[in-house]
Amino acid sequence: MMTRDFLHDKKRIVVKIGSSSLTHKESGSLNLSKLEKLVRMLTNLKNMGKDVVLVSSGAIAVGRKKMGLRDGVLSLPEKQACAAIGQAQLMMIYQKLFSEYNQNVSQLLLTKVTMVNELSRINAVNTFNELFKLNVIPIVNENDTISTYEIEFGDNDRLSAIVSALIGADLLILLSDIDGLYTDDPNVNQDARFIKTVEKLDDHLMNMGKDSSSSKVGTGGMATKLIAAQIATYSGTDMVIANGEDISVIERILEGEEVGTLFCANKTEAFDMIEFISQ
Repeated sequence: MMTRDFLHDKKRIVVKIGSSSLTHKESGSLNLSKLEKLVRMLTNLKNMGKDVVLVSSGAIAVGRKKMGLRDGVLSLPEKQACAAIGQAQLMMIYQKLFSEYNQNVSQLLLTKVTMVNELSRINAVNTFNELFKLNVIPIVNENDTISTYEIEFGDNDRLSAIVSALIGADLLILLSDIDGLYTDDPNVNQDARFIKTVEKLDDHLMNMGKDSSSSKVGTGGMATKLIAAQIATYSGTDMVIANGEDISVIERILEGEEVGTLFCANKTEAFDMIEFISQ
């Protein structure tokens, strides 16, 4: 029987947190208690000598709340404006919270163009590596302010997996509003079975992906998480999908507890990150 004790020894970790895990469902405002706990957990990982990257959603949701825009589909200019407003506020809060633990952070805003262009991609890798040397935690998000349909990643699940592949991370943790991978959508099928471990992704498992997110503020359902799992595992990164309702799940994952679904690294020589980015 496979155990997860090996997760404790991971050295370079990417944590992705979704909008639904950052905000109060009732009001759409930031959940400061969760944010504080997340910051404490990530700083503690740094104190253990690990490289840490946070891929954080929430800019559009924060900007939307700040400007008092109601629920409903936003136009592209509205999304871009909300992202510009919300990203600044979100980073201000992150910086304030991390400073309480004397932990420096930085902001990296990426688009597909950054990843597809070889020179930009090399520059991004160099920036990450220098930040690690300086013991800084990079906070990454898609540059929604300038993104259009043609150049956007579309969701931070995929972005976090691409970042993991780019920097050679050995663990990616996706925190969302779901517990992990099921054989069917548990919201509609009571007989859906939970899958603890995926040793190798195949077509059958990929077809299980459904837009199962129940969040009004997030963009990623199970289908996007399975694509992220492909990118991560094919590039040699183990990945865990877990429920971000309790932020301490990060600690439990690193302690080897069987929480969430573990997707085992399956490094593939033919893996082409650019191909996945262009999809």
